[in-house]
This record gives sequence, C-alpha cells and structure tokens, in this order.
Amino acid sequence: MNKDMDLRLNKEGAVSAIIVAAGKGSRAGLGFNKVLAVLNGVPILERTIRAFIDSGLVREIILVISPDDEEMVGKIIGKLPCDMVLAYGGSRRQESVYNGLKKLSSGTDIVLIHDAARPFVDADIIGRCIEGARRYGAACAGMPVKDTIKYTDPEGYILQTPDRSFVWSAQTPQAFRKELIIRAHEHAVINGIMGTDDAMLAEQIGVRVKMVEGGSRNIKITSKDDLLWAEAMLKNSDLNTSWQDK
Repeated sequence: MNKDMDLRLNKEGAVSAIIVAAGKGSRAGLGFNKVLAVLNGVPILERTIRAFIDSGLVREIILVISPDDEEMVGKIIGKLPCDMVLAYGGSRRQESVYNGLKKLSSGTDIVLIHDAARPFVDADIIGRCIEGARRYGAACAGMPVKDTIKYTDPEGYILQTPDRSFVWSAQTPQAFRKELIIRAHEHAVINGIMGTDDAMLAEQIGVRVKMVEGGSRNIKITSKDDLLWAEAMLKNSDLNTSWQDK
C-alpha cells in the first residue's frame, strides 16, 4: 500500500469491519458452512479475518455467524490476535449485515462489509475502499469486466449489448460512512427492499457509490470448483503468508 495513503487512513476516524460468515454454503455441497473449509491447512474464515487484522487499518471486527457454527468458529478465532464482537446471522445476508451494524461501536466512522468467503482480500483493496468511503461516502470494490455483456429478455433473446467499459463486476469489501449504511438498511427494512448487496441498498436512498479497484484474486468461494481453483492459486502464488509457518 502507498505509504501516504496508509498514514492518512490511520490518522482519520475509526474503521470497523463486518465480516459476514453466516451462510449455509449449500452450493459448495460440503454439508457444512464453506467458510469453515480448509485451504492449504488454514480455514477460509481464518484467512479472511487475518487479512483485515494484518492490514493494520481496522480497529474493530464484527463477525456475523450462524449459531450452528459457534463452536467451530470459536476454535478458529480463539487463536487470533484480536478480540472480535460476534453477531448472529439472519435468514438472508441482508439481515445478517443489519445485525452486524447493530453491534458497531459508537466511535465508528467507516464501515467495511465483507463476505467471509473472499479470503484473498488484501490491505491494498481494503485501503482503497476506506479511502473511497471517506472521500465519496460509499465505495464498492470491483473489477471492470473483460467479457462482452448481454442484456436479455425473459426468453433469453438479446435486448442490448452495453458498453463494457462502463460495466464492473462487484466484489467486497464495500465501505460506507456509518450513518449512511445504517440509514440505507433501515430504509430497506421499512420498505421491504431486498438487495443483492449493500451498495444496492445505498443506491435505493440516492447515494452515489464509487467503484474502486478490487483484485482479480479477490474471488468469492461458492462451489467445489471454486475451492479447487483457490487451492491452485495458493500453490502457484504468493498468497500464503508468514503466519502459516509459525
């Protein structure tokens, strides 16, 4: 990370991260929550949490979990060098995030919301999201798409081919000023709005969300194929970190 950015981020208000780990992971077909699966000897959840701890940019971590996973999660986080606040997930991701928002400390200025199933997030991505939220109020990590995108009708016929230079694939973290994202979630609850991500909820209250560069390796693990791909990435990259050898 750029040193000037690092110094600027640490001088400003407190940053909290909500890591959402309450999913069932049914698409992975493991029979248990996929974030508890092990990649090269380390649980996915541990890799994700350590990325935020090691970034040095987050003062508080709120971990949203399923009550069914509490024992296993306790074993994972018990060896980590950080105290975490636990919240229980709801029936949908949106409800889980809202439960995490209710646990934020009063001093929080910026909130990062991240899917636990993205274990390869790094300090640079986290830093860009925080800086984006501070500058614009809301920021979403993502990558410009490489493929040509097609809009279709319900029968699958192409209606439109958008200019891909304006199309991004959204990732997490997504970062917001605290009061803004709480207002977005409260608005969604009152009006029965269900969004596919937190940026969409912010859009619903008129917030302009700034896209910032994510990373090609910041993949979300949702299937067995993703697990195999993640293992291959670890074997052929610098994603393994020094703490794994300790």
